[in-house]
Formats: sequence, C-alpha cells, structure tokens
Amino acid sequence: MHRGVQVDIGLKTGLANDGFIAEALGNLAAFELANRRNERLEWQVLRVESSGHHHFRLIVRHPQHVLDFGLAHELDGILHELSAETVDALRQRFGEAQQSGLKAVSLRHVRETVDFWHDDFWKWIG
Repeated sequence: MHRGVQVDIGLKTGLANDGFIAEALGNLAAFELANRRNERLEWQVLRVESSGHHHFRLIVRHPQHVLDFGLAHELDGILHELSAETVDALRQRFGEAQQSGLKAVSLRHVRETVDFWHDDFWKWIG
C-alpha cells in the first residue's frame, strides 16, 4: 500500500481549538477533492508532535492508484480556498458537509522524531 500525498496544514500559532480547525480543514479538503474528482479517496488528519511543538498534516490517497500527479495540486488549491474561511464559517461548512455525506475522520496524534543524519545540514558540509 502506498503512503499517498502529504500536505502540511499551516495554522497560525496560538489559535484556540487548533485541533478542530485542522480536523475540519483536512476533512473538508479531502471530501471536496473526492467530490470534484467523483472518486473514492481515503485520508487521515494528523497532529504531529515533535520536540515540544506540533503541526498538522493531511494525508490523502487513492485506493486504486499508486501515482496521481494532479492530486497534490488540486488538494493545495482546495486548502487555499478553505483558508479564507472564518472559524464560524468553517464550523458551519463542516456541519453541512457531514449532512451531505462526509464521514469525517478523527484527528490522529502521532510522534515524529527528527532524523539528523537525513537533515539538509549535512549537504552544506560537503
């Protein structure tokens, strides 16, 4: 099974309820992408913990296709559209999508360790 397309969800630092915002953005983006393509997609929304900080990531994959070049581009566009929404509008849109058939996935918490040997720092040394 292939890993799919990974897109970081960049949120402003200090947002109240950032977990809900990331979960709603990720689910809405993947659901919208599946509807636009008229295809069944699988996705996960992750809260990635690392060295006392966290960020959010959306992973989307097509269950039958290993490689789909347009998937990441379309997903970026949809996330960009959704980023203009207020939290209240996002909450309303998320509820409407659930009534329209969105089966939202819950936010998963994962831990990411840094691989210092695979860091770009080593490219500069030579």
